[in-house]
Amino acid sequence: MRRAAALLGVLAALAFAGSAVASEQRPTLPEIEGEVLCTVCNEPLDMSSGPFADRERAVIRHWIAAGLTKSQIEQKLVDQFGRNVLLSPPTSGFDVIAWVLPIAGGIAAALVLAFGAWRWSRGRSPGDPPSDPAPELIEPDLSRRLDEELARYDA
Repeated sequence: MRRAAALLGVLAALAFAGSAVASEQRPTLPEIEGEVLCTVCNEPLDMSSGPFADRERAVIRHWIAAGLTKSQIEQKLVDQFGRNVLLSPPTSGFDVIAWVLPIAGGIAAALVLAFGAWRWSRGRSPGDPPSDPAPELIEPDLSRRLDEELARYDA
């Protein structure tokens, strides 16, 4: 029984790995278009309709037909047009800051807000009177007249 379960697990892992390798071997144009910049109009390739974008698509189609993987095609584009052709920053080296800094900033801002809310809620005990009572906004005579008028409408 254990052998059968282990064999089934190995087969499932191989099937998953095989599908991942197959998808890496045969990318589609829409997969690559969404991650690549048209170098002339500075728009994502899937949103660009200029003649140079059409030429770039034709080159990518040629590389797909030649059997290149997605990473190989992206590397060829980087070699030809420079690092700026890719829309996402690299996930290694110094450029990893582009991924880490916004996440760290969001976490830091959430912590500062949580700490400020905690301090603000602990600033006064529930039984303390307000430090500065609100001043009388209108004269007592005017307040009395207003109450009488409102009482007349409620009746």
